[in-house]
Amino acid sequence: MSEGFQSTTVQQMEADAARLKETAVKVGIDIWQDRVKAQTPHCGFGDKGICCKICAMGPCRITPKSPKGICGATADTIAGRNYLRMAAGGAATHSDHGRECVWKLYDSSADGNYHVTDATKLLNLAKEWGVPTEDRDIYDVAHEVAEIGLNEYGKIKGYQRWTDRATEERKKVWMEQDIMPRAVDREVVTAMHMTHMGCTADAEALVRQSLRCGLSDGWGGSMAGTEMSDILYGTPMPKETEGNLGVLEKDMVNIICHGHDPAVSEMIVLVAESKEMQDYARSFGARGINIVGLCCTANEIAMRHGVRMAGNFLQQENALLTGVVEAIVVDVQCIFPNIGPLSECFHTKFYTTSPIARIPFSTYLQLTSENAKDVATTIVKEACENFPKRDENKIFIPEHKHKASVGYSCEGIKSRLDTVTNSHLDELDTYKPLIQCVTSGVLRGAVAMVGCNNPKVRPDYSHIEIMKRLIENDVVIVATGCAAQAASKAGLLDKASKVLCGEGLRRVCTLADIPPVLHMGSCVDISRMMLLVTGIAKDWGIDVTQLPVVGCAPEWMSEKAVSIANYVVATGIDTYLGIDPMVSGSAQMMDLITNGTTKWVGAGYHINTDPEQLVKDILDGIEAKRAALGI
Repeated sequence: MSEGFQSTTVQQMEADAARLKETAVKVGIDIWQDRVKAQTPHCGFGDKGICCKICAMGPCRITPKSPKGICGATADTIAGRNYLRMAAGGAATHSDHGRECVWKLYDSSADGNYHVTDATKLLNLAKEWGVPTEDRDIYDVAHEVAEIGLNEYGKIKGYQRWTDRATEERKKVWMEQDIMPRAVDREVVTAMHMTHMGCTADAEALVRQSLRCGLSDGWGGSMAGTEMSDILYGTPMPKETEGNLGVLEKDMVNIICHGHDPAVSEMIVLVAESKEMQDYARSFGARGINIVGLCCTANEIAMRHGVRMAGNFLQQENALLTGVVEAIVVDVQCIFPNIGPLSECFHTKFYTTSPIARIPFSTYLQLTSENAKDVATTIVKEACENFPKRDENKIFIPEHKHKASVGYSCEGIKSRLDTVTNSHLDELDTYKPLIQCVTSGVLRGAVAMVGCNNPKVRPDYSHIEIMKRLIENDVVIVATGCAAQAASKAGLLDKASKVLCGEGLRRVCTLADIPPVLHMGSCVDISRMMLLVTGIAKDWGIDVTQLPVVGCAPEWMSEKAVSIANYVVATGIDTYLGIDPMVSGSAQMMDLITNGTTKWVGAGYHINTDPEQLVKDILDGIEAKRAALGI
């Protein structure tokens, strides 16, 4: 019953981690907590963004006695260049993930390893892009759509066609501010060229290109990744699963899928679920095969297949320390190189599958469209054969796990509104009932909770405590990536967690049969959030920047997060950060990413490293948006 719901606390998670650390000590391997201590204190110049190593005259660092680099670059120039390079790195990473998804669609066929699963979404996209569909084979349509999608990465002229989905107000702002994104690759290369020694030294120009580069990701490469994944593997709809390390099973073959690209994990799931492989696992004394996910790959396969989620970024070493993981399979992004030597301390097999992420101590099996099923079969078979090789003295599985409702894509959210709230046929497929909840005050607003977890702060604490405070105040949360995983571990994706909500949100959760934190997918799926707020703004008849909606990344750490923050801000959504962006050594840069962007695009950063104060700032920001709308 809901009344008996108990959230797992950060203290309980830390106790589990401490017990697993004992195993690390026993086997003689360092883990991230050890390495944090070894790296403390961090470089103060790097933290402030005022260390420059772009050319070999340096590295140069800015001090009161040395206010300029050897070339004459000031703190503003150096911090601005470093910031833009982070945004470019993040945009390149997410967009290249998206490119691989488009390639998989291009390679799809009726008799191949990858197929069109959501034909409706493909046909809708074809119509959007002017691709003929009548009397055509679905794969002919898929290949033409994919070719157009691939051309968006290097198009000769024009702007990202995905931006046609934005509101007219947003497109006007982007054109007026000269930040409308062109080809994805062009924006990344332009950023790298601008930050080369002897090029752009003006901080404002560097921030503007950060916005443009970010937009090429969120309204380009990432959106391509999300849309093509939905077409290939199915558009997520609400389904039930579980989360936290307790999903590992002592009597089953445990295979972890970790990373971000669903092309690998989808094939592992397909092979592992076959009767042949389940029987093969049983032949080695196991009850069957248990596929679980880590990081964003977990989000991908959870929301499409109900695969259970073992945890987020800083949980990856802990998962192996349980001693029951037969194989960990990775694709790209957010993978600790330490997984290699750590796996050597156990019976665990470590597989890498992409030339983008080659890691020592791994077995490298490059997965392509042509060999995908064969590679997946090899991995699953070898994992089964590995089951009897466990060392019982190294086994400890934390008991904590929670039910989790996942798969709230834009289509998934509308399906809940259509089923429960929309009462008239002409109101189907609309966000109007959600808008009515906000205008009536039943809901105060919404927060998009995104980002990684980061050992600079108490891991997961900010995510979980801020979420709890927000739902207490009738603020609904949409979450992706490691933030969604944090919610899963705490139980906030469990529908029963509505008992933690204020009266208004609790009523909405009951009527719509949803949890107060809606799982929207992986970090690349923040593009879904952009479509969500755009759809709400269109149904409301206002611009995105007027919505009582904000973004929050309380524990961000990666370059991808910088790219994301830039496209979220440029889309008109104020973004609240709990980790200082590495520009604080430049007063001009701090002003540009807060006040400057607000003048240009109507939104900016709000930074507070105190989670208690950050949540107060968020609530104040939402109430200010409501007041401006007169609600």
